[in-house]
Amino acid sequence: MAGRHTIILMQPSQNRASRTFMDYNSINHALDGICGLYERKIRDINPMAPITYDISDLYNFIDGLADISALVYDHSIQAFLPYDRQWIKQKLLQHLKKLAQR
Repeated sequence: MAGRHTIILMQPSQNRASRTFMDYNSINHALDGICGLYERKIRDINPMAPITYDISDLYNFIDGLADISALVYDHSIQAFLPYDRQWIKQKLLQHLKKLAQR
């Protein structure tokens, strides 16, 4: 997954003006970026509390977004391939499991 340019397209609210994107050098960096967004949200809600969460909290955050998807560059076809919310959640679970094993 390293070295696969990844763009996260996100719309946090129903307001179309809230659409944004985040650009990463790899899928793993994009997944870390999504976790970072959730951690910032936790910090905004309660700045003094320690940041702890489980995968269901992260899934609820992702499901609470109006829209989220990923575009991942595939070198073999020299194009970006689209992936949906479920794919992102699946990759996040795999990514966090790997991090927990370290």
